[in-house]
Amino acid sequence: MTARAHKGRGATSAPAGRFEQRPVDLDADVAHEKAQQVPETVVRAMPASRIISTNNSPDIPFDQSINPYQGCEHGCVYCYARPSHSYLDLSPGLDFETKVFYKPNAAALLLTEWEKQNYQCRPITIGANTDPYQPAEKRLEITRQLLEQFLEYRHPVNIITKSSLITRDIDLLAELAARNLCSVAISVPTMDDHLKRVMEPRVPSASARLNAISRLAEYGIPTSVLIAPVIPAINDHEIESILAAVASAGAHQASYIFLRLPHELLEIFTEWLGTHFPDRRDRVMSLVKQASGGRAYDARFGVRQTGRGAYAEMLASRFHTASRKLGLEADSYQHTLDRKQFFKPGVQQMGLDF
Repeated sequence: MTARAHKGRGATSAPAGRFEQRPVDLDADVAHEKAQQVPETVVRAMPASRIISTNNSPDIPFDQSINPYQGCEHGCVYCYARPSHSYLDLSPGLDFETKVFYKPNAAALLLTEWEKQNYQCRPITIGANTDPYQPAEKRLEITRQLLEQFLEYRHPVNIITKSSLITRDIDLLAELAARNLCSVAISVPTMDDHLKRVMEPRVPSASARLNAISRLAEYGIPTSVLIAPVIPAINDHEIESILAAVASAGAHQASYIFLRLPHELLEIFTEWLGTHFPDRRDRVMSLVKQASGGRAYDARFGVRQTGRGAYAEMLASRFHTASRKLGLEADSYQHTLDRKQFFKPGVQQMGLDF
């Protein structure tokens, strides 16, 4: 499909996934016609067979996660989860943000996992791959159903989101936080409204996210901020201004992630650059490669999140200097959450303050 900007969409085309056996080659006229069509969002149920994913990556601060949705209507062009749509034989490009699947049995499966005799209580992160508060959540409330279970059975939970919709669930989050059972991380990669519209088109504005941080802090919910991703020559100049804004809003800690371009994401991102920032495309990719040992992406643990080399070291120095000045440097929040309150579904508890 010909690359073309679509209002409200991040990707500019729908490249075939890496597992597609027989990609369809369209003739020029058909390809042009399809490129002009405005892609509509389709949200479908996809019952899951299991709900908790595990990882042993040394550079990720959690080993259990839940993703209530597959695909994400937010349309962030840089999203490292895009290649996961290839497993569904769908494009990591426009399909990822227009063909979204939800897991209607997520809450029931979670209880099943907790009931297992060998289950060990460790904090679970919701939203490690796709956003748990993307637009479909407003209607479907899959994430809210999960939080109700976390509260009822006193299980620690961390949430990662870009959306101010999280404030809808302040009633649950405040109760969890009062028992030292939750924390929230909100991603704010830019304060520039124009850049946001083309880079993460269906994400709430930076001002809406700052307001969400303030509300969460007001209710005593530990809230950190991710500048994710930092993109050379696109938003890297905003590091200090973003940190100052989120500190004023009430965030207690901040971290950042360097741009990651695994698998099909490299083509999707470079097409986006050519469409929206043609004058900067070569400069951006040159700096990305400088921070990745001459490649577009270095997938090694300990490097993929921050990059390496002089440019990456300069970013790290700027980030940590500004964070220190603003009081945003802190140890990882996850280990402080209380695991001892958890009790398995079906177990009668006495003396708990409900």
